[in-house]
Amino acid sequence: MRARPRDFIYTTDDLFFATTTYLHPNDRILSFLRYIPDINGDRSLNSKKYVKVDSKKAYDFLGTKYPDYLFDCDITGVQMMGVPAEKVKKILRPTERLKEIIESEGRNQLLDKVVKLADTFHDHTGLSYEKMGVSGSILPGLYKQNASDIDFVIYGLKNHRQVMESFAEIKENNGVLEAVGEDYWQRLYKKRIVDSSLSYDEFRWYETRKHNRGLIDGTLFDILQTRDWDEISGTYGQTRYSPMGTVELECTVTDAIAAYDNPAVYKVEDVTILSGPEVPIKEVASYTHTYSGQAVEGERIVARGKLEKVMNETISYRLIVGTTRESVGEYIKLKDLRIT
Repeated sequence: MRARPRDFIYTTDDLFFATTTYLHPNDRILSFLRYIPDINGDRSLNSKKYVKVDSKKAYDFLGTKYPDYLFDCDITGVQMMGVPAEKVKKILRPTERLKEIIESEGRNQLLDKVVKLADTFHDHTGLSYEKMGVSGSILPGLYKQNASDIDFVIYGLKNHRQVMESFAEIKENNGVLEAVGEDYWQRLYKKRIVDSSLSYDEFRWYETRKHNRGLIDGTLFDILQTRDWDEISGTYGQTRYSPMGTVELECTVTDAIAAYDNPAVYKVEDVTILSGPEVPIKEVASYTHTYSGQAVEGERIVARGKLEKVMNETISYRLIVGTTRESVGEYIKLKDLRIT
């Protein structure tokens, strides 16, 4: 079974999981529990109530009721979630959901905005609707019409960059899509930054220039990046990782085309190790949204995180940011950022 990030998995136990990676073992799809049945839930589907769960509740719920969705990963060395192959009832794909919404009649206001967003990007870039999709709560139909955001997916690394560039032009010219306001950035900063890694002014500067988040008729949307099928290579277990402590470095970004992928990836050169093991690092990667799209090609950055040895046919090294949810003491920043 093939599944990509932004896909959802509906299971035989009436659970909804979000796929977390591109490569999977033969016996399960690596994914994270998102929605569970709950008679007091705040969202409905087919006359049943569901609730969204956070990380702690997800692990507690599975550990108590469905331990077969948990397994000890021999690659990462930690307990992970994954839907066993025999438990997969349906793979929900963002492209199919968008097509369904476009073709449906009598849409509500939120779904009308999804179509309007797709039409806007198609008209401005010429990108096929087949390279677009909608994920998040809208994918399984567990959204709240007046409260849910739109997780809009673009397939193909270059397609994603093209759409973001288009959005930058649209909002600058007072088009149908708007920039996010100050109140939102303040709320997001309080949610994401729990240490002094980034000041509020720095955080807002980075987020504003990314052009991956905006408003359509008052509803927040994210432009998410997922690889096209021909951009995915390798097999599960082919590459293994070994932790090597903490490292801080300075380097130049040479390739940021996958800076919004999962994980976000920056190819780097001219690396200077500021602290930590002196090894040849070729890549900086981030598992937290805060540091996705943080730098572009040619920029000099400083980064701090966990050092990993990457082992496949050869051995290489990478720096990982976002090894914990809060990413305390881990960051990617421009070396000489000056905010005026």
